[in-house]
Amino acid sequence: MPAQTRPPGVATADPGSVLLPGHDVPLGRYTTVRRLLPQRTRRMVGAWCFVDHFGPDDVAERPGMEVPPHPHTGLQTVTWLLDGEILHRDSLGNVQPIRPGQLNVMTSGHGIAHSERSPAEHPPLMHGVQLWVALPDQARSGAAAFAHHAELPRWRDGDLGVTLLVGEFGGERSPAQVYTPLLGAQLDLAGADPVGLPLRRDFEYALLALDGTAEVDGVPVAPGALLWLGAGRDAVTVRGIPGARLLLLGGAPFDEPLVMWWNFVGRSHEEIAVAREDWMAGRRFGVVAADPDPPLPAPALPSVRLKARDRDGGLRD
Repeated sequence: MPAQTRPPGVATADPGSVLLPGHDVPLGRYTTVRRLLPQRTRRMVGAWCFVDHFGPDDVAERPGMEVPPHPHTGLQTVTWLLDGEILHRDSLGNVQPIRPGQLNVMTSGHGIAHSERSPAEHPPLMHGVQLWVALPDQARSGAAAFAHHAELPRWRDGDLGVTLLVGEFGGERSPAQVYTPLLGAQLDLAGADPVGLPLRRDFEYALLALDGTAEVDGVPVAPGALLWLGAGRDAVTVRGIPGARLLLLGGAPFDEPLVMWWNFVGRSHEEIAVAREDWMAGRRFGVVAADPDPPLPAPALPSVRLKARDRDGGLRD
């Protein structure tokens, strides 16, 4: 099935697959990321509601990532590095470096604050992804939590290497806790021969090219682009240059409408407005101790009412 390439916001007549090149967004003072989700017509992959891909960047003579304390509510952050090092601090008191091959999962619940910084002495390259997972209604008002996973399931099947970040795949299960059926896995291609990946028909899927050009069911996917595959597939065929690395994302369709604004995921304008007010008043989110910079102020709310949207971008009452 051919992929459709069109500017974000232009509807597709064939929902089978959509190639999303993303757009550049500054993150903090020194880092620019490629934002791949949300986009106007493809906002989610399962409960994955936010995908930023950064690097590979040469930070040998630069500070690297510098993101001061900021709040989150209604989501989980999932941080995965291919190169570099980032120091996570949060308002629960956690101080945790993350390095390539390790996974950080922060569950905001009703509210948490954190900062993300490259240490003063850091590797010369920085490359990774920051993802958000929307929490379902029964989990989004719970307690905040943080988990660091230094060891994850890894295996090789012929020329395909798999590292399982989240969920279940290939008979393995990740230790990361999630609240909806979800999948995140890095795929490392050691050869140029095509590789078949088994999929679940009830999941939505997308593939992000992290390193090296790949073809997914014959569709070229350049580094930093995301191919949205939709649901209803039993398998997909992947071919790439030796050394190509891909990120497979999947999950059961998330049918709760969302309002996403700044660092908050909610269900209504009023909920977002209260979260912003609480952050600016120093309530609810706690304090990130020992961070060198003051917390980021929240931007002003837009002059129009924020409206909930479904996973395809449609407005919901």
